[in-house]
Amino acid sequence: MSARILVVDDEPQFLRALATNLRGAGYDVETATTAAEALSAAGLRPPDAVVLDLLLPDGTGTEICRELRTWSEAPIVVVSALGDEPEKIAALDAGADDYVTKPFAIGELLARLRAALRRAGPTGEPVVEVGPVRIDLDKQSVTVDGARVHLTPYEYRILRLLVINAGKLLTHKAILREVWGPAYGAESNYLHVYVSQLRRKLEPDPSRPRYLLTEPGAGYRLVGS
Repeated sequence: MSARILVVDDEPQFLRALATNLRGAGYDVETATTAAEALSAAGLRPPDAVVLDLLLPDGTGTEICRELRTWSEAPIVVVSALGDEPEKIAALDAGADDYVTKPFAIGELLARLRAALRRAGPTGEPVVEVGPVRIDLDKQSVTVDGARVHLTPYEYRILRLLVINAGKLLTHKAILREVWGPAYGAESNYLHVYVSQLRRKLEPDPSRPRYLLTEPGAGYRLVGS
């Protein structure tokens, strides 16, 4: 079954060309030209990924990212003529997975979309228990002592990566590159903030972690006890 891609852009010519190329690559494509249309389409027919422009007649792509991330884990690739660093950071912080600046080669966008879909992971993944923490990788749900815990998209992606590599040391660089992409490979302080948040939500005593362990100067590993 083809992955469903929601493409959101208010430029008719660009939208048609992009939809045609995505269909030619084998994707099932739905389009929207406004923020309202995009959120409605995503709610009625949840996409496997979203290709999203930043500037729309009734809102911004950053606002759509933020709204989608309250209920959807679908990868979001932002495409925009706005190449300023603050715009990129705002979109990524709002939940976007990647950012491509217009104009771009369609091959680059397709490669980034494939990578985003791969990172989202296939269904049919196992349920893993680490102490009182239960991680259902198929349903993307996390509970502690049976109580549902809300994780942000990035917190979940870090946890999932540690879960599927349970017991293994993952370096700061490896986690950053896998979760955020190559541009974040040296931002270990950035990662530390998210790991601290995970510990507050999952560990019995966050100041003395039992499951999400730090390997000083190297990285993190997830252990069962």
